[in-house]
Amino acid sequence: MPAKRRPAVPAAKPAQARAIGNRPAVVRMKRLFDLLKQNQFPNCQALAKALEVADKTIQRDIACMRDQLGLPIAYDAQEHGYHFTEEVHDFPTVQVTQGELLALMVAQKAIEQYRGTPYHHQLETAFAKLLAPMAAMSGYAPSSEAISFKVAAPAVNELDVFDRLSHAISDQLEISFSYRKPGDAKSAKRQVQPLHLTHREGRWYLVGHDLDREAMRTYALGRIIDVKLSTRWFERPENFTVERYFAAALGVMNGTENHRVRIRFSPLAADHVRDRFWHESQEFVTLADGGLELRLQLADLLEVERLVLQWGGHAEAIEPAELRTRLAAAGKRITKAHA
Repeated sequence: MPAKRRPAVPAAKPAQARAIGNRPAVVRMKRLFDLLKQNQFPNCQALAKALEVADKTIQRDIACMRDQLGLPIAYDAQEHGYHFTEEVHDFPTVQVTQGELLALMVAQKAIEQYRGTPYHHQLETAFAKLLAPMAAMSGYAPSSEAISFKVAAPAVNELDVFDRLSHAISDQLEISFSYRKPGDAKSAKRQVQPLHLTHREGRWYLVGHDLDREAMRTYALGRIIDVKLSTRWFERPENFTVERYFAAALGVMNGTENHRVRIRFSPLAADHVRDRFWHESQEFVTLADGGLELRLQLADLLEVERLVLQWGGHAEAIEPAELRTRLAAAGKRITKAHA
């Protein structure tokens, strides 16, 4: 019985084939997709000849289509060619620009702060899956040497309690834990309805309703120990949003006060201050000598006091009077400590 002849894969015209071979991988993959839909069981040699590329290029493209894009491609040993094992309608392309791919690389580099923690491997794997097919299909793979981050890693105990707090927030379960306030020698027991986990100023914080104090509080995860989930369910406040909660905070320090803050910076500090986003209420006023005045509306003065002290003699608090008094007292302590 004569052997069954395989229909020939339509060859592209020379100019068309060169164009396909030189374009990004997504162009070749779309062409391969069309050929596979014709149920002709094309093999690597026939496809490579039709597109004027190397056999290994076709193998890589098919592997990407199968493993990264999830297309049901299999090799049929009897037909000596590839085919779809189930019906497929459209090519699942992902269109990304070079700028978007670079932005993803920046986000990938940012996870370096979690190196050595249980989260790092999971995040690294997830980003690798996202970037691999996109880099191949966009025809642009930015060098990993182009971007770097130097960040402080989170405290180990922050990561130890993160999962339990996440679970409690998701299931709306009350929790108890021991918490040590800054400067206190001992921890105190807290009963809390957890509402939100936020990463601010390089650290993780829990926002929740303190049942004993009957007020909202913010807790640094690094000072939380011995977290226990209860079986008591609570109803999440409908009007709570983290944006509203931190609306009047420079960083994480919240409060009920309302301070109009004005700080003048020398020309040396002006550009550094102007280049950063500090708060939604911020206003910049350029001064005649090249300096800068920063105006803010805040609920607490501790963090802005630290900001002024950070710049030493290159920053002066104009108002409120309470802030000037606190800074003057801090200056005396610094002078005494360094006398």
